[in-house]
Order: sequence, then structure tokens, then C-alpha cells
Amino acid sequence: MTGLHLYPVVGLPVVEPGDDVAELLASALRGQGLQLRQGDVLVVAHKVVSRAEGRLVALEDVEPSPAARSLAAESGKDPRLCELILRESQAIVRVRPGLVIARHRLGFVCANAGIDRSNAGGEGETVLLLPEDPDGSARRLRYDLYRKTGVAPAVIIADSHGRPFREGAVGVCIGVAGMGPVLSEVGRQDLFGYTLRSTLEAVADELASAATLVMGQADEGIPAVVARGFFEARRAIQIAGEGEATAARLVRPAERDLFL
Repeated sequence: MTGLHLYPVVGLPVVEPGDDVAELLASALRGQGLQLRQGDVLVVAHKVVSRAEGRLVALEDVEPSPAARSLAAESGKDPRLCELILRESQAIVRVRPGLVIARHRLGFVCANAGIDRSNAGGEGETVLLLPEDPDGSARRLRYDLYRKTGVAPAVIIADSHGRPFREGAVGVCIGVAGMGPVLSEVGRQDLFGYTLRSTLEAVADELASAATLVMGQADEGIPAVVARGFFEARRAIQIAGEGEATAARLVRPAERDLFL
């Protein structure tokens, strides 16, 4: 088994709405002498993609609805932020003072419907929403990198989510292209000959979490990581067709979730 190597992509400027993320990444990679290889997985922080796609919202432009004001009174959060949470959500799952857990319109269950104040700018008066279509963003980035570098890496759009029953946030995949996000081990045998019957491994989440260790959460300025050696290390994984590459496969249907 070969090792998994993580290479931070450094030297990117602050991404602004309308920027060409693929060009910025390709330029940064050239600047540090790092060439993409076939089989690489590029993990990109969603904030880079969201900023380029113009998903910044100034709170002063948001008018809270009565429902948002009610949620704000229950949670103690800014009513304008609560309005955006409601707009981005299928449902509100849990509320307590200082915390709103929502089922995002894409199916993820996370705090504040994935809306961030950190690294959004604007002294906390500007917030950043998740990309409109993270899978689509990943597909476009993969294609654009192929045009610019001749290599089409698998691409994961990553965010940090908290977890039920566990302290601390971890990196997770919210968008993917070029690889299946879930690996089924069903039918394989363990070391003692037992045939696995239900083992599914969220490999895209594992890669996102590993890359997030390198990216950091504050002012590190590392919005992307190249993961190399993953497909070689896990021979059972096949690079997926576009139909299989969707982060929706990582979301457990509500009817099967015993904790909602």
C-alpha cells in the first residue's frame, strides 16, 4: 500500500466575485512547482468557490420576516442572519440560545445552514452562503483545470460541520466531481474471512477532513490541498462517471435517520 500525501496550495490571493478559481489555482500550483497528476484529488474550501460565485450577502440588505424574528428571539441570533438561514434551509432541526441547526436545502444538517461570518470580510456584517450547486461547481472546476493543465483531478468542495454527540468540527464534502464519494465494502472479506454486509465508507468526507487539517480554520491562507496517492492506496475505488459523483450520496435520507 502506498501512502497518502497532502500538499497545501499556497499563494492564492483573496478571491473576489467573478474570479477564475481554476486560473488562480493553476497559477499558484505553478508558482510553488507543484504539478497536478492524474489520480490526484484536489480539495477546495467552499469559501473560495462561494466568494468567486458571488455568494456574499451584506446583512444590511436583508429584511427579516416575522418567522426570522421569531427564530431570532428563540436563538438570540441576528434576525437578518435568521432570515438567510430560513431561505437556505428545508427545515429547522434544533434551536437553543446561540445555536440553530438546520437541514440545508441540499440536505446537509449543519449549524446556521452553512452560513459563515468567518473569512467573509465586512467586519461581521457580511456573510457567506454555500455555493448554489456545489457538485456543479466541482464539475466546472475539474473541467477548467483540465483545460489549463491537461490534468482532470477529482475535485472535492469542503466545508466544516459539527457532529452529533461529538465536540469540534471536521471537514466534510459538500460537492464532488470525478470520484464516487462513498465506497461500498459489501462483499469483501475481512482479515478473518468474514464477509462484510453493510460497510460503507464516506471516502470523500475522509479526504475533506484530512485536507482540512492542512488548511486550518483561521488566517492560514491555505484554501486548497492536493491529495496524492489515494486511488493507488485504495485499489477498490474507481474514478466515477459524473452520474455517480454527487455529494447527495453522503446524505442519509430523513426517513432513515433515527436522530432527527
